[in-house]
Amino acid sequence: MAVLSKIRERSMFLIIIIGLALFAFVLDPSTLGDFFNSSKVNEIGEINGESISRQEFAAELEAYKQQAGNRVSEMQASKTVWENIVRKKIYQNQLSEAGITVGEADVWNEVINAPSVKDSPQFQNEAGLFDEGKFKQFLADTKENDKGMWAAWSNYMNQIRDNAERNTYNNLVAAGLGSSLKEGEFQYFSDNTKLNSQFVYIPYTTIADSLITVSKSEIDAYIKSNENDFKVDESRDLSYVQFNIAPTTDDENNIKNEVNGLVEDFKLATNDVEFLSENDSDTNIDANFKFENQVSKTVASDIFKGAKGDVFGPYKDQGFFKISKITEVSKMPDSAKASHILIPFLGAQRVAQDVTRTEEEAKKLADSILSVVKRRKSKFADLAKEFSSDRGSADKGGFYDWFNYSRMTPEFRDFVFEGKTGDIDVVKTPFGFHVIKIDGQKNNQTVVKLATYGRKIIASETTENEVFQKAEQFALDTSKDKKFFAIAKENKYVTRPAIGLKVLDENVPGLGNQRQIVSWAFNNSTKPGDFKRFDLEGSHVVAFVTAKTEKGLMSAAKATSRVKPILIKQKKAKLIAEKLNGSTLQDLAKENNTTVRNSNNVTLKSPTLSGAGSEPKIVGAMFNAELNKVYKNIEGNRGVYSFVVTKKDLPTALPNYETARKSIADARKRKTYAIYEAIKKASKIEDSRANLYVGN
Repeated sequence: MAVLSKIRERSMFLIIIIGLALFAFVLDPSTLGDFFNSSKVNEIGEINGESISRQEFAAELEAYKQQAGNRVSEMQASKTVWENIVRKKIYQNQLSEAGITVGEADVWNEVINAPSVKDSPQFQNEAGLFDEGKFKQFLADTKENDKGMWAAWSNYMNQIRDNAERNTYNNLVAAGLGSSLKEGEFQYFSDNTKLNSQFVYIPYTTIADSLITVSKSEIDAYIKSNENDFKVDESRDLSYVQFNIAPTTDDENNIKNEVNGLVEDFKLATNDVEFLSENDSDTNIDANFKFENQVSKTVASDIFKGAKGDVFGPYKDQGFFKISKITEVSKMPDSAKASHILIPFLGAQRVAQDVTRTEEEAKKLADSILSVVKRRKSKFADLAKEFSSDRGSADKGGFYDWFNYSRMTPEFRDFVFEGKTGDIDVVKTPFGFHVIKIDGQKNNQTVVKLATYGRKIIASETTENEVFQKAEQFALDTSKDKKFFAIAKENKYVTRPAIGLKVLDENVPGLGNQRQIVSWAFNNSTKPGDFKRFDLEGSHVVAFVTAKTEKGLMSAAKATSRVKPILIKQKKAKLIAEKLNGSTLQDLAKENNTTVRNSNNVTLKSPTLSGAGSEPKIVGAMFNAELNKVYKNIEGNRGVYSFVVTKKDLPTALPNYETARKSIADARKRKTYAIYEAIKKASKIEDSRANLYVGN
């Protein structure tokens, strides 16, 4: 009995452990073996020394996924939740260091002053004023009786707290980001001072790249001296061959013949819905009228010459072979205008929170309005302004100008397009009861209703097997000789690269969301030279790992394309500088077989030199240069410069510089995102989510 008692006492602990193990297994079954490794079981990351547990991450991930529904993928949800946790912890840490606390009273005040709470009729007293006691009672009842809704409210209040903490910190920092009048004065003169200059410009292009040698050791040295620019996360480079499962000409012809064999039966069918169902149609009945421009051009002209019961096809349309039967022929305008008064009821779509009338009450009110406007149509606009809940049209007397057949909800549309100008009636739609008046119709023309049988054009089983065999043979040949690219070239298969995949990526360029391929590439047992066949929707892919990059500094090989042009430019600048020996611009121009150029009215805001292009570094040097002094060997974007500033036109001094000062201060206060990014960069953040999603 003592043993059983101990088991009962620890049952909750065991349930939690099993639950965590199952969670880890669902994310990636291969992580189950590592579950009880103490270095992995509890941590998903660390922010400024504070561990983020798997339990905390899993709870927030699940809450976010429930809120987002199917709109986000697993990895998108994971990224958003992690970034939210990082943001919350960083702001909490900053406030803690500053000795500032956002208390329960602060959060409560934010909640009860939110419009969705304060203005809700549910929490108002008889006088229509917000009743805090009613709201508290609602929360107490919800906590006791509705766990799902209470979880939603708890999440909402936590978001309020997080926002309050973030706003508190940003407001405190922004309060200190002012600007002085002296800064305003400096900014005004910097922006508006105009420079006239003469310069000699030797483009880098005067020296051919082939004359410059850049060694691997020089690239390595540059990377090490500029480490912050070349830090990289762990990544993988892949190449892959995709074998698409596409229908052949024989497949198309077979499907077309099968559809053609149904034409006579379709003509004789008395129930078109049953015919489509019994013959496994890949398209459904469309009950809407069709104008000629809405029917496939292949058969449109024939159909609109036909009669009820005629069948047309088979014809190819949007990836299907189809046969269409005319089920109804009519005349209809292609556009109409109408006025309406919408009376919603409790439970209708998009109904406002303050609507409490029942469906019966709404119908009674709509019928009453109908009786009035039938006697006096001139009252329609005034009644629309008074009663219609469609405020977009109510202010215009309920009027909607010309609209086409497909714009309105079906019930509304059918009344307006199948009736005649001047008709007035009550029509029920998912939004409520509409009192509708048809104000006009134009361009009356023939329309048809079609019952269309369709078969999707897909590859046959034989074709699927042939494509699979090609992919499998390619994988087998690669496994024998380890010559992925040679075998692909020999078979004229197209290889596609996927460079720089990160551990938590899910998209593979050219393939879309293929998390399984990324996860395999980062598996501890997968190494460069390994390959694997993946069976995707509509294709097979053989993927090959071409390179593995560890977290740290970018390798010289990968950085060459970035670093080499920089070093080439530096070496060219040095060679050009050796040619600039004269003491005057005229001497320098003569030595280098070029001319002295003039540039007038240049400003720091628009740093473009005539004949040379945008050169902010050169113009910045000119702004701080002495007048009539020769400056040589200044490296710019496009070449090496020597210049003389001949004139500086200062703007007219202002009585005060409050406008410029305020502009600077406002710009600084708008940089809350930059503030956060700076704090984040200075924080110590370890992201270990990959342990959940990648096998070992």
